[in-house]
Amino acid sequence: MKIFKDIYRWCLQPCHLFFLTIITLMLPNVALCITERMPLMAALANILLPGGIYWLLMTLAKKPGKAIWWLFFFVFLAAFQLVLLYLFGRSIIAVDMFLNLITTNPGEAMELLDNIAPAVVGVFVIYLPLLALGVMSVCGKKELDKSFIRKQRSVGYAIIALGLVSLAGSYVSDKAYRAELDLYPANVLYNIVLAGERTYQTAHYTETSKGFTFHARQTLSESEKEVYVMIIGETARACEFQLYGYNRPTTPLLSKEDNLVAFTNVLSQSNTTHKSVPMLMSAASAVDYDRIYREKGIIEAFKEAGFHTVFISNQQPNHSFIDFFGEEADEWKFIKEDSEDGRNTPDTEMITMLNKVLDKGRNKEFIVLHSYGSHFNYHDRYPRNAAFFQPDDATEVKKENREQLINAYDNTIRYTDRFLHGVVDALKRHGAISAMIYTSDHGENIFDDDRNLFLHASPTPSYYELHVPFLVWTSDRYNSAFPNMQDILKSNRKKPLASSASLFHSMLGIAGIETPYLADSLNVGSPKLHSAPRRYLSDHNKAVTLDKAGLGEKDFRLLRQHHVDYK
Repeated sequence: MKIFKDIYRWCLQPCHLFFLTIITLMLPNVALCITERMPLMAALANILLPGGIYWLLMTLAKKPGKAIWWLFFFVFLAAFQLVLLYLFGRSIIAVDMFLNLITTNPGEAMELLDNIAPAVVGVFVIYLPLLALGVMSVCGKKELDKSFIRKQRSVGYAIIALGLVSLAGSYVSDKAYRAELDLYPANVLYNIVLAGERTYQTAHYTETSKGFTFHARQTLSESEKEVYVMIIGETARACEFQLYGYNRPTTPLLSKEDNLVAFTNVLSQSNTTHKSVPMLMSAASAVDYDRIYREKGIIEAFKEAGFHTVFISNQQPNHSFIDFFGEEADEWKFIKEDSEDGRNTPDTEMITMLNKVLDKGRNKEFIVLHSYGSHFNYHDRYPRNAAFFQPDDATEVKKENREQLINAYDNTIRYTDRFLHGVVDALKRHGAISAMIYTSDHGENIFDDDRNLFLHASPTPSYYELHVPFLVWTSDRYNSAFPNMQDILKSNRKKPLASSASLFHSMLGIAGIETPYLADSLNVGSPKLHSAPRRYLSDHNKAVTLDKAGLGEKDFRLLRQHHVDYK
């Protein structure tokens, strides 16, 4: 106990606490110099300029504890940044991460926090004692003497001057360098401003899209019974589907479906749900994302064409475009909204709801199902009797648990297989002209290689987050009404697609809906489908090539291995 008392007394010395605070605040800067592989001048700027500013700010109070609490926001950012580096291995706190804080429901957040204990405990060990020492400093009598403050103030100015020289050198030596992108925490503050702007734009979507129309119309007779189902999966990566050559039986039911076409060359344009799903539900894509603020979603197009529309989600509403587009339907339901005990509802529960909709017997029906799929925590996404691959009960986020995490993840894919097969069976029983399209918003990292990446939504995506399944099923009656469609689908199955760009156009095209907004070049059901350059929607909503998005040689090698085009 004596050693702890000695450490405690040492830390409470004002001059020691002064330097200790600067060191702890600078930990993210040092870590980012390494993880981002910064050039020398950029690394010096990233250390010297923020360090000098912190140094100077610490001289503004005689009691260091006051300065610590004045800098509380930066203490919080530092802790947040270190946790994200633990999870993703690199990158600053991105715009999308701030938006994820707003759009992720508390249950999901707690599931994640419960299973990243090492990172959370680590930052608590570093930063909570600092804050506690700050309180004790404020309440205590010890102060920095004036000569110390004057001396350190001079040192702070000198370090800032060196930092500014390094910053100028960074601009000169690297034409792509930007302080708002490459200097921590200036880049995080910039991202906070952008997150605020996007939140404002999203909140005013109803106003900015008011009066928009697709001028959509149906091509089949009103007396023909048609049912079209669009299913948006969650965190499903193509490489784990038996249909795509995976060596485990993860899709045993779908593998037996004769009228199912699996598109193999499909990439998502975003690894974040709050951007990917809205793109899947609208005409927006990476190259024209801003149209999302002006236009309505695919449900509105089907409504204009005379279809009754239904949106069913097995996720919580989160005041994002997912909600806005879903609530444009004639009927909409967020299953988890009614869950009083916070339980996780299996996706198959949506099949019961689907059958109730189909039993109404309406001639024109369009249904969008948003599943919970393979979202972490994996073993909570399927009932215990569906645990085919075992053991599967390890949930703590660490490399040593990969085998069990993969077993649990593969069980979620196998359960998705059961869910999709159930939807197909429901459509078969209904007997209408019907089709189903399924794709996932993005994939997931599960400690797949020596990078030790986990989860998704890092500003620098990987192969595992982008290669997604894209499945189209058509009924026998549909194939009789459109006898060439299966041949067209099969001829297109290996062409490069962006799921975020193609789902909207493919769903409308396969349903035979005409609108000036339909692009056959993006429609998998059209002989005019052709490949477009691969683009990824960056954290700052710019359409960038995959190499600019941050994919490395490992990712490009995996893309080649799975016969996925990437240029």
